[in-house]
Amino acid sequence: MSKQTEWIEEKTIRQLQNALAKGETTSRELVLTYLKRIADIDASGPKLNAIIEVNPDALYIADKLDAQRKAGKVYGSLHGIPVVIKDNVDTQDRMHTSAGSLLLKDHVAKADAFVVEQLRKSGAIILAKTNLTEWANFIAEDMPTGYSSRGGQTINPYGKSFIVGGSSAGSGAAVAANLATAGVGTETSGSILSPASQNSLVGIKPTVGLISRSGIVPISITQDTAGPMTRTVEDGAILLNVLNGEDENDPITSTSPF
Repeated sequence: MSKQTEWIEEKTIRQLQNALAKGETTSRELVLTYLKRIADIDASGPKLNAIIEVNPDALYIADKLDAQRKAGKVYGSLHGIPVVIKDNVDTQDRMHTSAGSLLLKDHVAKADAFVVEQLRKSGAIILAKTNLTEWANFIAEDMPTGYSSRGGQTINPYGKSFIVGGSSAGSGAAVAANLATAGVGTETSGSILSPASQNSLVGIKPTVGLISRSGIVPISITQDTAGPMTRTVEDGAILLNVLNGEDENDPITSTSPF
């Protein structure tokens, strides 16, 4: 790994925000560094297959956020921070939402999922979509964990002999390998907690209703939720506070006391 990319390893949201505020780095530099790591580790080298698609507008978004920071406009705790999200979460941009299926490889969402809206409001850069167990592991009982027909097999960055966990395998492997600062996964039963534990991460499955389910490919109306996947507890708390909120398109969010 080159020295150009080594410095970003294991940096927290707070550390990166401090560096951005002091002018020690820029969001453009963060995006370029993560893209190099994706090229060196994910697309070649160990070939983790954690990333299913990179946002073609990531650098443009980073430049815009850098300019706004310079002008004294900082949107929130994730301003200029690159985040990856699972490929079953809708984004209204030039990325596709396929749930890992070749059937939906050309599908582009008509609107952002509520959690993506929350990320954008906080200034996050949606760096990439992550691979997953296809259809969030709702296709076959013996489905290989972390495998999708669109993205192939995700590999645990700690070694091929280790299970990567699923279904949010790509988010887990990407954050563990420092391909982004933080990630978003989704869970029905174990799909955040499993890859978080297998990749030495903090994974949070919130009580249903804390985070909106609108714009996320569903499995179970009583169990589905999105949640943070991060390297530290503090980063998990920061991301959780960004993702939660009341959404009129998901009435259960109005029942949450938080």
